[in-house]
Amino acid sequence: MAVLIIFMLFIGVAMVSSAHEAYPDLLAWHRPIGLLILILVVARLIVRVRNPPPPLPTDLPAAQKAAAKASHYLLYATMFAMPIIGWAMQSAGGYPIVVWKGFELFPILPHNIAVYGALRVLHGVVAYLFFILVLGHLAAALTHALIRRDGVFQSMSGGGGR
Repeated sequence: MAVLIIFMLFIGVAMVSSAHEAYPDLLAWHRPIGLLILILVVARLIVRVRNPPPPLPTDLPAAQKAAAKASHYLLYATMFAMPIIGWAMQSAGGYPIVVWKGFELFPILPHNIAVYGALRVLHGVVAYLFFILVLGHLAAALTHALIRRDGVFQSMSGGGGR
């Protein structure tokens, strides 16, 4: 998922940074990857509910534990919200949501250009929030791996630990 999400962030930045002739090709990649991420997030949430993460180290300050919990909720919320907002935005814009040739998603909102404009702004704001959360998550992971060396990073990366 991390590779898909990073790929999506780069595609999104490339899409909005210019009116380049590559826009249709980028959009053609953006839509199916967004749908795949949505499906994987739902699956990941089911796994997370059934298998909660191990507790954080007891010596971690309460504020850092609260920040870790809040950032995880926000990461999941943004991973789920981004594709839904994109889907709703395209629907409100009256654009067909072509995932690949021969497969279109149904619109989830009626055509409304004002709603489209608001959702377009929201999609961008949530993308920036998501990018900040990813950077914070990476910083925390590296702190656990390189400074605290408390097994949290190993647990996160599937290498056991704690």
